Amino acid sequence: MTTITKTLTTSPKALPPSNQLGFGQYFTDHMFVAKFTEGKGWSEAAVVPYGPLSLDPGASVFHYGQALFEGMKVFRQEDGKVVFFRPEFNHRRMADGAARLCLEAPPLELFMDALQELVAVDERWIPKEPNTSLYIRPTLIGSEPFLGVRPSRETIFFILLSPVGSYYSEGTKPVKIWAEEKYLRAAPGGLGAVKAGANYASSLKAALEAKKQGYSQVLWLDVEHQGIEEVGTMNVFFVFDNEIVTPELNGSILPGGTRDAILELLRSKGLPVTERRITITEVIERLGRGELKEVFGTGTAAVISPVGVLHYRGKDWVINNNENGPLSNELYSEITAIQRGSQPDKLNWLVSLKK
Repeated sequence: MTTITKTLTTSPKALPPSNQLGFGQYFTDHMFVAKFTEGKGWSEAAVVPYGPLSLDPGASVFHYGQALFEGMKVFRQEDGKVVFFRPEFNHRRMADGAARLCLEAPPLELFMDALQELVAVDERWIPKEPNTSLYIRPTLIGSEPFLGVRPSRETIFFILLSPVGSYYSEGTKPVKIWAEEKYLRAAPGGLGAVKAGANYASSLKAALEAKKQGYSQVLWLDVEHQGIEEVGTMNVFFVFDNEIVTPELNGSILPGGTRDAILELLRSKGLPVTERRITITEVIERLGRGELKEVFGTGTAAVISPVGVLHYRGKDWVINNNENGPLSNELYSEITAIQRGSQPDKLNWLVSLKK
């Protein structure tokens, strides 16, 4: 068992107004940091005042991109209880990603203890208003200084906390997306199935160009520019008149936590949900025939984001009259109700903050 020490700030920050949170703009008073070294194991685990990390300029994270992160949330429920949403899922995914990037993942006990200790220290930062939460960003980086392509023998594990509101400026209203036919997010055998920082670096150019054209996010296609993979930083679902489809996990699609939760909910309701390859051609053809009823993205940050307009090959295709669909509304309401404590947690998704 790794002992976690605590050093508290002497200069606590003022809390930002809940109606001005946005996403990822503010950080709490403290962070968690621990270090792994080959031959020594995990050490120096501590909750410390939020501040800069000291890294050697030769650290592998700067030169060879050994970095990945998780995204998760903690909520203040209606009765004041504080709960984490599916934290063990995030640990499993971090461990899978760490193996792919040749980094050391923290054991589950250290991961969970770090979450508990850090959130307990900064509990006052958890907002209570609807559509708000405390976002958690666990991160792993290679910290050993060297030049020469090999895995780092040192890993730093740190956790940041950020009070957040809606991810998109549109809130829960439908967004406009751009089907990208030039740039790729990921390829088979690459890093698409893990939350590597490199995935997000490669997505920035296409997202920037889409936003210049008035679109909120990019619909990512596969190497053949046909198979649909993700939408922006989210998984994607298509609701047809006879089935609900989400792209199957093919090695270049991130296994999202909210995607997993949505699949559980849909199956518990007995709805016809399928994980399979779906092409942009199929979507456009079935939309033209009136068979496509809804499209929505799923992710930790926004939970569910309906899509109202899809741009493909010079044309804007309108989905469900650019309005929220009944299924996306139902799923959003159900998940957020469980998170807020107004609906029972029948699927055992929540972990309470220990006092």
